[in-house]
Amino acid sequence: MKTKQFTADELEQAATLIRQGELIAFPTETVYGLGANALNEAAVKQVYAVKGRPSDNPLIVHVSDFEMVKQYVADFPEQTEALVDTFWPGPLTLIFNVKPNAFSTTVTGGLKTVAFRMPNNAETLKLIKISGVPLVGPSANTSGKPSPTTAQHVYHDLQGKIAGIVDDGPTQIGVESTVLDLTAKDGIPVILRPGAITKERLEQVIGQVMIDQHLISEKETPKAPGMKYKHYSPDVPVWIVDGDQKVFKKAITWAKNNNQRIGLFADEQITATFSAEVEAVFSFGEHSVEQATKLLFAGLRSLDEQAIDVIFAQAFPESELGIAYMNRLKKAANQNILKNDSIFK
Repeated sequence: MKTKQFTADELEQAATLIRQGELIAFPTETVYGLGANALNEAAVKQVYAVKGRPSDNPLIVHVSDFEMVKQYVADFPEQTEALVDTFWPGPLTLIFNVKPNAFSTTVTGGLKTVAFRMPNNAETLKLIKISGVPLVGPSANTSGKPSPTTAQHVYHDLQGKIAGIVDDGPTQIGVESTVLDLTAKDGIPVILRPGAITKERLEQVIGQVMIDQHLISEKETPKAPGMKYKHYSPDVPVWIVDGDQKVFKKAITWAKNNNQRIGLFADEQITATFSAEVEAVFSFGEHSVEQATKLLFAGLRSLDEQAIDVIFAQAFPESELGIAYMNRLKKAANQNILKNDSIFK
């Protein structure tokens, strides 16, 4: 199969392929998604097959407007209107109880709930509208690996496996949407996956919000994507460096003593300081969690393609957007953190 790259004026062609059951990757403000007709079970099964995705991992359904959601959900929690009015289109996914048989179990992962999102990307909203159907849209990459933030990342992973990619340049946020579960029995919404829409922003609109802190084991069925203990991982092992230049220096010395070739993902000050001592660097520029988040997956992918044995990635405080950044980085690193002196012994 030849994978075609579609431009904005070729969306009719891409929509036709979706209606025919083909897979088309699409851009969002977060990462690129792998699109298929959410009402076509065979097409959805192909998404799992192409990604190598576990079949118990539910999919997010992407819509072009809130009216599309109303076709599949009978009763909406009281917070819904305020959330949709404030954050859609945008990087917020909402989990609702759906009507019986609204979607196949290939979409729901066998659950009675479905996650919906209206992405903030004009081309993708047009694509969904022209297609006339909601689209599943997990990240358009090999399952478990860093998510794609450019069309080139998608092509690298999925060329020859999907019909096409709608190319709209690099994504703006760089990590997947916040997933908010609105189906808790006590009525308190729960963040299952942190993202750019933070707990603080949500609480300004709807009041109390909880965060699900537990890590999903390989044997558990997640209620939303990205909840597994290890995820977003390159082939090269990743270690988080939580500290200043002294801690980076100790980490580099520790790796060299173990004959490890080193890649750094860090700000421009750290990468400039240690560039002569390591084999590869990827600078996200100024010391900014926004920049680090936007370039995290691109940086991990770039370093993974170089001749190194370990990646050291810079930590940020776990507050606001830093929660989403560290959530992804900890899973990429399988929770391995280098901090202070204790672990260098």
